[in-house]
Amino acid sequence: MNAQECKELQITAAKVRLGIIEGVFHAKSGHPGGSLSSADIFTYLYFKEMNIDPQDPEKADRDRFVLSKGHCAPGLYSTLAQRGYFAESELQKLRHIGAMLQGHPDMKGTPGVDMSSGSLGQGISAAVGMALAGKLDEKNYRVYALLGDGEIEEGQVWEAAMFAGHHALSNLCVIVDSNGLQIDGPVAEVGGPEPIDKKFEAFGFEVMTIDGNNFDDLEEAFAAARACKEKPFAIIAKTTKGKGVSYMENQVGWHGKAPNADEYEAAKKELTESLKVLQA
Repeated sequence: MNAQECKELQITAAKVRLGIIEGVFHAKSGHPGGSLSSADIFTYLYFKEMNIDPQDPEKADRDRFVLSKGHCAPGLYSTLAQRGYFAESELQKLRHIGAMLQGHPDMKGTPGVDMSSGSLGQGISAAVGMALAGKLDEKNYRVYALLGDGEIEEGQVWEAAMFAGHHALSNLCVIVDSNGLQIDGPVAEVGGPEPIDKKFEAFGFEVMTIDGNNFDDLEEAFAAARACKEKPFAIIAKTTKGKGVSYMENQVGWHGKAPNADEYEAAKKELTESLKVLQA
């Protein structure tokens, strides 16, 4: 990836972050912190990594994505809008009655959503099932699942990991958004899942730990995942909760709270200024 390609991804990620703030503000509820920390991961997946087609969201050979930490739907929705799955104006209807975009991903109502999710810990099991189906059907698609570091305190995550390792699901790539905070406080104090990398290794995964807000690191990790042909791959992405909005960064209170009018304007101004700098 050259400097211009990296810059284009940074510009797209800034737009994704603006869409996250737009959606959560108009919903008057939602989860900005983890959506913002994951924005670079979403951007890389949908604009660089995955084989997808917004004009044919259900094409048979597409790569699959499961947002296991389903409460971070604002990040996924904003990315899908930027990628052309639906109009950006839909973001302003987030969580409204009868709207396309609900509080958690709905595969029956939202183009580009491959699996309904929201109950923490369950998404990776669905992703493992998709990956196994791909192997059994001798298909070439890959399956990606994004989890939170708080979410992996759920036991079902490790049952799914054990299954994936046992069946050598090399078409599966698990990404852990390791931003260090969950709704009840610092992850290390609530459930203490570290060492995350060693746990996935113990369940038969190849593992790489990276800066999840750095596109060069993301490129290296996803290339390594594709090159791994004998076992599933896990990317431990160290990120900043609330990334891009200074007053939200590393603040646990922004895990699941919408900004008020003044906070919305402040966030929008900061992100817009960052975008202008990137586009200069």
